[in-house]
Amino acid sequence: MSLLNKLIVATLPLVPKPVVRRFASRYIAGEEISDAVALVKTLNRHSILATLDVLGEDIHHKDEAAAARDTIIKVLDAIQKEKLDSNISVKLTQIGLKLDRRFCLENMQQIVCRAKDLNNFIRIDMEDSSTTDDTIWLYRELRKDFSNVGIVLQAYLRRTYDDAEKMIKDGLTNFRLCKGIYIEPAEIAYKDRRQINDNFKRVLEMMLRHKAYAGIATHDSELIDASYRMIDEMKLGKREYEFQMLLGVRPDLRAKILRNEHHLRVYVPFGKQWYQYSIRRFKENPQVAGYVFKALFSRNRLN
Repeated sequence: MSLLNKLIVATLPLVPKPVVRRFASRYIAGEEISDAVALVKTLNRHSILATLDVLGEDIHHKDEAAAARDTIIKVLDAIQKEKLDSNISVKLTQIGLKLDRRFCLENMQQIVCRAKDLNNFIRIDMEDSSTTDDTIWLYRELRKDFSNVGIVLQAYLRRTYDDAEKMIKDGLTNFRLCKGIYIEPAEIAYKDRRQINDNFKRVLEMMLRHKAYAGIATHDSELIDASYRMIDEMKLGKREYEFQMLLGVRPDLRAKILRNEHHLRVYVPFGKQWYQYSIRRFKENPQVAGYVFKALFSRNRLN
């Protein structure tokens, strides 16, 4: 299947944009806030939580960052107005991390403050390794004043166990743990699937044993099964963790998690930058392209 996935990704630049749109629409809500609201309502009706992601990152001007900040706050207001069971995930490069980290911090303070006022939560996405130190720094700064914010850690980075351990010791205990999709050098990232999975399980076990709240973000059945075993062994309550998946990926596994009565949150991206996001996402993770391609020819609805 991997060769087919790579072939799909390699031919995407030759595919007309409307066709890519259909291809990508399985895991992107649409361009407007109203599209995202409608999709989250559908998810909620099926007892699925959501986290909304306003597409866009690596902006180059402060006015773009300010506009992104304001849009995210509008989304928070829409979640409240529409009574959605959803929080928001934010990429820091979208709100100025690479321009000025203090400026980015000020933008995040406004976002997290508004979320607190609305009794909501902000998840800081982790991006490529050039931003890891600044992302953790900014998270720590926010946690001095706000408790309604968490961070993402990536299991394929060799540093992640130590990063998580240090944060837990400092009382910072709300994580999303994923494998990671950015292309990184072998000196700082595991490349072998077995090593990545082993590190994922090692980090997750440490988080759960220390009563950290973990968003277990994976589409890997092996890791899901390993998570079940940890949850059972530690006798964790349903509110002490959750599973997380991308919109449109592995609906069979999603249904299984729900049947087993675990909390499940689906990552719902939307926005006008859907095309750039789609191409990048497929290139970084051809397996996702394979899942979506298969879904186009199945009866399973992914939203």
